[in-house]
Amino acid sequence: MGSVLIVEDQATVARALALALDLEGIPCLIANGPVAALALVERGAVDAVIQDMNFSPGETSGREGVELFREIRRRDPDMPVLLVTAWASLETAVRLMQEGAADYLEKPWDDERLVTGVRRALARRAGRGSDQRLDEADQVERCGVVCVSPAMRAVVELALKVARADVPVLITGPNGTGKERVADLVHAASRRCERAFVKVNAGALPDTLLEAELFGAEPGAYTGSETRRVGRFETADGGSLLLDEIGTLSLTGQTKLLRVLQTGEFERLGSSRTQKVDVRVLAATNSDLERAIAEGRFREDLLFRLNVIELRVPALADRREDILPLAELFLAELAPAHAGSARRLSEAGRRALLAYDWPGNVRELRNRIQRAILVAAGSVIDPVDLGLGPDEPRAAGIALETDERTERDRLVAALERAGGVVAHAAEELGISRQALYRRMARLGLELERRPKR
Repeated sequence: MGSVLIVEDQATVARALALALDLEGIPCLIANGPVAALALVERGAVDAVIQDMNFSPGETSGREGVELFREIRRRDPDMPVLLVTAWASLETAVRLMQEGAADYLEKPWDDERLVTGVRRALARRAGRGSDQRLDEADQVERCGVVCVSPAMRAVVELALKVARADVPVLITGPNGTGKERVADLVHAASRRCERAFVKVNAGALPDTLLEAELFGAEPGAYTGSETRRVGRFETADGGSLLLDEIGTLSLTGQTKLLRVLQTGEFERLGSSRTQKVDVRVLAATNSDLERAIAEGRFREDLLFRLNVIELRVPALADRREDILPLAELFLAELAPAHAGSARRLSEAGRRALLAYDWPGNVRELRNRIQRAILVAAGSVIDPVDLGLGPDEPRAAGIALETDERTERDRLVAALERAGGVVAHAAEELGISRQALYRRMARLGLELERRPKR
């Protein structure tokens, strides 16, 4: 087993880290600052590094830690580096995770997590990094995440990096883009993957049921409650909790949620006994939370708690390389091959999929594939089976004209409500700005009718 270099200027902290590793038979070296640490790295004397973020008396910015990390990686790009950080430097540590840090540990650290992280780092250094990449590829596939496009590949790469850290993650993007599957990936690639992953639609919870649903309730706490109810946070203890549609949670609900995010503590409805849980919170929304804060609809301090890392899932129209792979995935899921009856897309069907704007994103694509499986006369799926046939507009007649007028009115109304800001109108409609411009052009909206951005 290779040696671990501990870079820490406080002798007591360095000894505590070394003792935790020594008890597990992991050999250590100690350096009291960057100069000594880099000399040992340069000599090839270590196979992993645990480093603090500050080394000078009174320094709290984390700047020294950033410089040391980047210099270590410059001299040895494959060196696993684990960061030891106080809360003040947490944001910096998370940024370095994105740059390739192996893990980070908050002070006071947990010895079990420390040893697990070090063993994983040493195994990676010993040449099993290829196994890790295979595991990650398998996780992406099992979660049903398609990332052929550069835009989606960037989201997945960041999701896999931050999955190892126990920081909250905010997943944003238009309706139907697959935010829940990205959340599945973050949990599957995390060290909590063997524990519960609980999902709850936060926006669907009225204030009267919010506490009972999230935190549980004692018998008799509200009308009709005869038995103890275990809340979602308690169920997710040790694992992860996805709060979907967080942007529509009421202000009352936001206040109650903020406390448990800050302290990990809550009381069941009808009980005065405080309970504490260890839950990693993932949140998803299609709302513009910054705009909601400006309008007084969302708490800024809650956003700070949720948005340590943001994963923005692009609209399907902005990741067109993923359209056909997603279509093939849905065909395999919804119409598995049996007795020679496998379904396949015709060349015309593939062209129709690529030419369409996908206002409903991935969810609409799945629905159209499901429709095609049901209505196709044979094993080959054509544009008409997908509801994208060239003859459909003529067959629709007056109904199509009515639909177009309705959609035109909807776009104009959204733009008016957004005060002419295209990005806000697109966000309300659940589409990208580019898709909104394409629809305006298709519906004959003149340039002078487009509000200035």
